[in-house]
Amino acid sequence: MNVEEPTNIKVFRIENPQECRIIERLNRFVVTVEIKGNYHPAYINNTGRLYELLVKGRKAFCFKTQNTDKTDFRLFAIEESGFGALIDTQLQMKAFEESLEANHIPWLAGCRILKRNAKLSASLIDYLMECHGRAVYLEVKSAVLREGEYAMYPDCPSDRGRRHVKELSGYVKESGGEGILLFIAALPHVKAFKPNKHADPKLYEALKEAYSSGVEIRAIGLYYNPKDAFVYLFNPDLEIKLS
Repeated sequence: MNVEEPTNIKVFRIENPQECRIIERLNRFVVTVEIKGNYHPAYINNTGRLYELLVKGRKAFCFKTQNTDKTDFRLFAIEESGFGALIDTQLQMKAFEESLEANHIPWLAGCRILKRNAKLSASLIDYLMECHGRAVYLEVKSAVLREGEYAMYPDCPSDRGRRHVKELSGYVKESGGEGILLFIAALPHVKAFKPNKHADPKLYEALKEAYSSGVEIRAIGLYYNPKDAFVYLFNPDLEIKLS
């Protein structure tokens, strides 16, 4: 079946990717994969449950690591509709940063990163940015759970996610500062983002409260294309469905 490729922007190329097959998830950070008939432990840095993606026998994509005493490979994407769901949160962040620097995200035009892992009350927020002379805190969340044409977050209850949302909400409401929650929908063929209220109802309520408090909620769309090994930005401003 031919898969129609959406119109989008190349962000960066994955060097020396290899096709693999999911065997089983051993723990939060290690998945057994099969490559050319051999089993290997592969590192995974997405701590979500990923039940819909980490299915035995499913095609995935890895690259060789230098840490050969523990894991031979790094699992970074899983096949989705002829493309790849980019599950690697570090690569998602890299794609965001490179897209920002290249001015591919219009609503962040004029913004630059001042600091990563910036302290805000009791939490570390992913970025402290400067936008047109103003300080802006921006927290990134990975949305790789699919419901039809929607990318969703979270796929399980998240105390950490709740805390980050509440910290941003409190900062914006109490100090008059600016905060952004950015959901990276790293799935091909999604048209909008919406929170998964069933997985964590308290987080859903915190998101609505944050929005009411003035926190900006945004989403961008990424995916991996195994045909050319590039990560693509296919939508720099995905629609948000909070209700």
